[in-house]
Amino acid sequence: MSNFTETMLIVGGVFNLGFAVFHLAFWRLFRWKKDLASLTLINRSVMQILNLCLTFVFLVMSYVSFFHGPELIQTSLGKTILAAFSLFWFLRMVEQVIFFGVRNRKSLTFTLVFLLGSVIYLVPFLRAML
Repeated sequence: MSNFTETMLIVGGVFNLGFAVFHLAFWRLFRWKKDLASLTLINRSVMQILNLCLTFVFLVMSYVSFFHGPELIQTSLGKTILAAFSLFWFLRMVEQVIFFGVRNRKSLTFTLVFLLGSVIYLVPFLRAML
């Protein structure tokens, strides 16, 4: 595994770890205790459960990126996982545009950050395919 590919995977691990921490802060950042109170119990619960499950996914993506770099590059399963990570962030970027648009600076910034997440994993995937 090249130093560049290894660096990209470490960057990906940090990227996902950052999103895990960000999602754990949603209760405080978005005043969920107050704002989600207006939802039904089911919808309030679903929002929080999905957020916690997504946080877990980010932690898994981070762990795999940090500790399984050679397997990601050298095995067909690893390449599939790299493609899936890249696709995950690409789809998140598309969802950002669909649900938030890109009319303001915050939404455009998040769109570009999600595109970056996709590229972080696309580059090692493409290098592994060569």
